[in-house]
Parts: sequence; C-alpha cells; structure tokens
Amino acid sequence: MDKVDDYPYEIRQLTAEEGGGYLVRYTDFWGCMSDGETVEEAIANARAALIATIATLREDKLPVPIPHSRQPRIASA
Repeated sequence: MDKVDDYPYEIRQLTAEEGGGYLVRYTDFWGCMSDGETVEEAIANARAALIATIATLREDKLPVPIPHSRQPRIASA
C-alpha cells in the first residue's frame, strides 16, 4: 500500500462566495481534492479522497504517481 502521508497537498481557504472553509488538493493527482469547515476536517476528507483515488487507479491497472514532495504547501491567494 502506498504511504498516503508522503503525498504533498495544498491548502487554500475558501471565500464566503465559495462556501467558506478550506480546500485541500493533492498536487500529484489531477482532480483529487476535498474540503471541510476546518483545516483538520479538510485534510481528513482529502486523505480519504486520495485513498479512494489510489484504489481506483490500481483497480483500473493504471500507474500510481510517486510522491513529488513530502512538504504540505499553503496556496497563495
């Protein structure tokens, strides 16, 4: 099993127009993201999304990217 905690992610605070809260996006996977009311909730939701994404790639016999970097990043506004 891949070490999901090795994959980098970006955290961005959502505007009121976007519904508030935080968005977490895994930079090594196109479209793998989730949100939450708090940073902790957004990270937990995104981690679940990453696990599901990796499982789907494996089921479809597609390559799983190796982690690009271990450092989480804060997206600039």
